[in-house]
Amino acid sequence: MATKSSNKQASNQTWQSRAVIRTVDAGNSAYCAVCDELIKFRARIRDEQVICNVYKDDKWDRVEHYHPECYQEAELPYGEADDPYDREKINTSGQSN
Repeated sequence: MATKSSNKQASNQTWQSRAVIRTVDAGNSAYCAVCDELIKFRARIRDEQVICNVYKDDKWDRVEHYHPECYQEAELPYGEADDPYDREKINTSGQSN
């Protein structure tokens, strides 16, 4: 159970919208926020999508999905998308693969 101090710390946190890159999973039914087309899973191609957690007034509001090229076309509305598989970023930060 959370203590009062941990609840107080959490309430002082400012939530910001952010974007991450993820692979498209089988059964995906999300539509791109820019082109309004289905972000499709294809078995032999590991397509990626940009998923954004959107916050308004420090509260979670919604999730938006984008094709990577549509997110670029929209001029990165929630900033540079974090790519957990970015091997170059891992190597330059001093971590090993």
